Amino acid sequence: MLEAFDFVIFGGAGDLALRKLVPAFYRAYRNGELPKGTRIIPTCRNTDVVRDYKNKVREAAQKHLRADEFVDADWQAFEEYIFPIFLDIAKKDEKWDEMGALLNGSGNAQRVFYLSTPPSVFSVCSKHLSETGLITPTSRVVVEKPLGYDSASAEEINSQIAEYFDESCIFRIDHYLGKETVQNLLALRFANGMFEHLWDAKTIDHVQITIAETVGLEGRASFYNDAGAMRDMVQNHILQLLCLVAMESPNRLTADRVRAEKLKVLENLRPLTGNSVKINTVRGQFAAGEINGKPVPAYQEELGSTSSTETYVAIRAHIDNSRWANVPFYLRTGKRMKQRFAEIVIQYKDVAHRVYPEAAGKTVPNRLVIRLQPEENIKIVMTTRNLEKQETELRPVVLNFNFADTYKDFQSDAYKRLMLDAAKNDASLFIHRAEVAAAWGWVDPIIEAWARPENNPHFYRAGGWGPQAADELIQSDGRNWFVVDELAAEGDSDDR
Repeated sequence: MLEAFDFVIFGGAGDLALRKLVPAFYRAYRNGELPKGTRIIPTCRNTDVVRDYKNKVREAAQKHLRADEFVDADWQAFEEYIFPIFLDIAKKDEKWDEMGALLNGSGNAQRVFYLSTPPSVFSVCSKHLSETGLITPTSRVVVEKPLGYDSASAEEINSQIAEYFDESCIFRIDHYLGKETVQNLLALRFANGMFEHLWDAKTIDHVQITIAETVGLEGRASFYNDAGAMRDMVQNHILQLLCLVAMESPNRLTADRVRAEKLKVLENLRPLTGNSVKINTVRGQFAAGEINGKPVPAYQEELGSTSSTETYVAIRAHIDNSRWANVPFYLRTGKRMKQRFAEIVIQYKDVAHRVYPEAAGKTVPNRLVIRLQPEENIKIVMTTRNLEKQETELRPVVLNFNFADTYKDFQSDAYKRLMLDAAKNDASLFIHRAEVAAAWGWVDPIIEAWARPENNPHFYRAGGWGPQAADELIQSDGRNWFVVDELAAEGDSDDR
């Protein structure tokens, strides 16, 4: 049973804390998951913000929680868990001792330090925690991405944190891993023989993993222009999803065993270097266009300067082991896309022999579609006979399992799940240092190849599906990008 804990949020007045972290704890409180005596301690660099913090976080919660979630009486009771303090992380002064007095006043309560700050601050924050004696033997530190911009910088950041925290106490967070549908992927695979026996190169034609966004820079211009879509999305979110799809079954679902299987996937990714980068990857940048009937500017116009940073990535990847031999994994992510969604598509091989005449229409391959956002559901695309017609006509049908329909109280909150797991010392959904190194080891040569002048990004219209080159990448294999919503709307077997 989870006991009361102290949860310090460095950068407590930042966007992530106000928009995600504190509202997540409010959900935990309403669900009865927050033990009495727990303290949420956001640090702020401005004394005025500290004085007005509860009003500020209340306004943010009203904005970001669902209307039916925010209950005034519940929020007032939850506020008793919040203890904002003034602290400038960069300055080693008496404020650290004051925070120490606050933490030491709770006896042996578990301490979790959440670094909702730029990575450049991770080292100095850990150092000050150590020098002021605030790191107990069981204290844990949670660090946000991005962990560096390449293998070398990631290794440097990890080494700096490791000076003060043991690896078992470092929780590297990727909020996609906290999504309930992602976790259900493991249950789908390893608790259902129907799928586990149909999860290899003998039955699967290919896999698609897509994270599409409709937004642009949204106040992240400086960071994003340095990072680009590859560092921001592929190196962490998409590769982690790929690992969960492709990993072998661990003998038990413990943190160490799951991490070991994910690491094997990363180590078996076929390297992309030199000319193979040009053949198997596409980088793009959005031009001006229209989303939801409203004009949006080009990336460089939004940025305010010229740039070759990619806002779109498509990759054809292969995992060189017996389970996935010759099965391509198509990975893509982009900003200013036509729709916002994240999903995994498992496309099965077509039937070996066609028994229906051509006049009956085309068959569609069976697909298992795992939607992660904005809604969370699992769909199966299959071919059936059209029962509304006398003559035989084949058409695709989408079988939909929506979590919200089955679980009436279902409310997914990845950050809530992950922060409570950190308090419980459950590292199953967090990323090991070796995973970070392996992911960067695969990504770095691609980024290096892209730096050549001949590999400038392809432009694509905002509000579309990315560059034409990305369509050509997958079409060269006789396949197409798939969007289940469009298939359902059209009622035929054409996909995108």
